[in-house]
Amino acid sequence: MNHASFTNLPASTTLPAHSVDGCTAVPAGVGRNRSAALFVLAAATEFLLVAIAAFFAAILYHWLIFQDLPDLAKYVAESLLIATLELIVSVGLGQYSRIQTQLRHVYLWGGVTAVLLAFSLFLSATFLLEISEDYSRAIVMVQVASAVLAVICARTLWLSFLLPALSSGQIDTRRVILVGEPDHCLHFSARTMASGIRTIRSFDFPTVRARSSAQMRPGAVQMLPDARRLVADCRPLRADDIVILTSQQDVSSALTLASALSDLPVDVHVVPVGLIDLMSKSRIAQFGNMVTMRIFQSALTPFQRAIKRAFDIAAAVAGLIVVSPLFVIVPIAIKLDSSGPVLFRQKRHGYNNEPIRVLKFRTMTVMEDGDNFSPVTRHDPRVTRLGHFLRHTNIDELPQLFNVLIGDMSIVGPRPHATAQNEVFAELISSFSRRHNVKPGITGWAQVNGYRGDTDTLEKMQRRVEHDLYYIDNWSLLLDLKIMIMTLFSRKVYWNAY
Repeated sequence: MNHASFTNLPASTTLPAHSVDGCTAVPAGVGRNRSAALFVLAAATEFLLVAIAAFFAAILYHWLIFQDLPDLAKYVAESLLIATLELIVSVGLGQYSRIQTQLRHVYLWGGVTAVLLAFSLFLSATFLLEISEDYSRAIVMVQVASAVLAVICARTLWLSFLLPALSSGQIDTRRVILVGEPDHCLHFSARTMASGIRTIRSFDFPTVRARSSAQMRPGAVQMLPDARRLVADCRPLRADDIVILTSQQDVSSALTLASALSDLPVDVHVVPVGLIDLMSKSRIAQFGNMVTMRIFQSALTPFQRAIKRAFDIAAAVAGLIVVSPLFVIVPIAIKLDSSGPVLFRQKRHGYNNEPIRVLKFRTMTVMEDGDNFSPVTRHDPRVTRLGHFLRHTNIDELPQLFNVLIGDMSIVGPRPHATAQNEVFAELISSFSRRHNVKPGITGWAQVNGYRGDTDTLEKMQRRVEHDLYYIDNWSLLLDLKIMIMTLFSRKVYWNAY
């Protein structure tokens, strides 16, 4: 294929000629410098907020408890040291440099981790220097809480500004040159725009060949005039990256072209155009003595499962203590309202699609299970008078705290469906069974977003599955806490509750 630099991409996908919204041209390097300056500003803002929060938390605590002011100079120095340690940890973990590619909850949780590590380093230093007795443990705990709150607020505000600026083209994080077919370049450029990666020029795939002469050193590359011209044309553009979009016929020469482009001070990437969607879901992983492209991974690592399990046990025990009066009142009310057992045990699918028995307070006049199960509908005559109240308030789910304690369920996770429903929808929705890659939960991301109740259409179940898979793919302890809080206070939880 002859080398030819075709015209710049359309205004909707091009920088620096025009940004997305049609603003004026941006000289090479301006967008990149602006993004670097903004990331420095984000780090500096977070540094100041952590220092201020730690300082005033200590002063306020000392004033409230001891009714006087402490040595201000001491706490100024301490707060600046804590903020410096938090900044060093955040920079060392690359949190600021990956803002545009990190999920929101990952970035926020990273800030919490940075604060905890910073205080760990601070306490270790005071212990080694034998000055730990000069610092109150209570004040340190208050400072930890205030610093965590400051980091979460700072990063939330920063993301609310940064993400729209990236997607609108106001900030460039990387400037890229694409090499490949025009249609492939347009598609790739459109996909990377939302993360602030701007295509500044694109070229056809040039002709290159590897030297085969015995006199040449192994691996040496002989560039034909069009390949040499490509290198020359790319040099003054001062890009950050060059991406080679290889079609099937170009795969064999992609490595040779990449070697030729290594003469430029840029990162060189090779992307098979037919696998862009596949690669967007994959990660390069070390597998023994080989490197593989991992498409999916286990929902939770063993460490994450242990953390989630410990949290489940603590939350279930606390929950049972808090609602223990209901375990006396509700059974009596059920017996007075209708005849039958207090608890209803229904077979459902749990982790790894294994059958479990889910406990609920009985809310219906029937005990349907297995293939005989029929979903509850609005104004269902099978639901008792008390059952309407129990179902609408989610009190009927409280016995599932015992399922959590024995390990069949989690506090938060995809809600388990009756086995008859599982079998039907597993045939209709290809990713349905992925819901069982984690333990089912008493509450879940789908429920707090209003997707509960009757699933009389395929679309309703698809929306529920989409939310469940989002939870699985983005799990964090903070997300679990958010869902628990939303379960208690969000009105959406009670939509379609009947």
